[in-house]
Amino acid sequence: MSGSSLDGLDLALCRLKELNGRWSFEIEKAKTLPFPARLRARLAEVMSGSAHDLAMLDLELGEFIGRASKTLANTKVDLIASHGHTIFHKPRAALTAQIGSGASIAAISGITTVCDFRTTDMALGGQGAPLVPLGEKLLFPQYKAFINLGGICNISMHNAKRVIGYDVCIANQALNFLANQAGKAYDAKGAIARSGTVHDPLLAELNALPFHRQKPPRSLGREWFNEQLRPLIDDPHVPLADRMHTVVEHIAQQLGTALKGVRSPVLVTGGGAHNTYLLERIRAACLPQGRHVQAPIEIPDKRTIDFKEALVFALLGVLRMRGEVNALASVTGAKRDSVGGAVYLP
Repeated sequence: MSGSSLDGLDLALCRLKELNGRWSFEIEKAKTLPFPARLRARLAEVMSGSAHDLAMLDLELGEFIGRASKTLANTKVDLIASHGHTIFHKPRAALTAQIGSGASIAAISGITTVCDFRTTDMALGGQGAPLVPLGEKLLFPQYKAFINLGGICNISMHNAKRVIGYDVCIANQALNFLANQAGKAYDAKGAIARSGTVHDPLLAELNALPFHRQKPPRSLGREWFNEQLRPLIDDPHVPLADRMHTVVEHIAQQLGTALKGVRSPVLVTGGGAHNTYLLERIRAACLPQGRHVQAPIEIPDKRTIDFKEALVFALLGVLRMRGEVNALASVTGAKRDSVGGAVYLP
């Protein structure tokens, strides 16, 4: 798994079992492998590069993932499920592209590889995202609501009949972008944001972005961040700490709105779950309001925080090999549920 925040490659060695329709799991080993500086820079820049650059990067990233997977898998592994790294995601144009050559992964690792999970759903008229809600329902049935604070913030909710999920707003893409301006990879525990104050005009602009008025299904890509949100937060006339504080408040307010009326515990994962100040503001936004008793926010163990999405894509790969649905139309807006993923044999 590689997310839009570009913090590295998440690798999780997972054991999955299904008995009478109920899944159980164990994450046996897991680590995040930082991208080499050159590879990280190319991933950040390739959106505006040439077709040749993109093709070469697809091969290079696939080789990187293949070597990393082979190193982690020092026991018998049945399957690699690789999300790849998203370069383009434009649902209205029916376009999504995750690179990291599956053929290279399979050839180098010697392990059957499933990749390219999103394009079948998009060909069926869906957003191609989010795909994680199905895995959350199957692997964490004790919860009915979830927040993932990755590069993008998304939520999912389910009951016995239906699963829904969608991207709510920006998250670490914006916070890390601002932290980089302070010479840091990220804002540890939200210290910079905590030191600032809300810039009301900026908060109003962020909340007024048209995406936040769209009804689900909806999903975001890095293009949206670069075109719509980055120009708003990249204003040197506003102190950096105030801009970061305001982005945190924006995230919290958008989540408070999205979770209105949710009363069951909400499981929060993703890198943003380590941001103490962000969690404080999310909890404040989800406090009881009038007659609406809102959701308690729960944080799991560190391994689940950091590797839940990698775990879920492992399950989606298993479902693909079993010929079972791994993309839900109720989440993505596609014409029907589907079985997505390209399979490469070693």
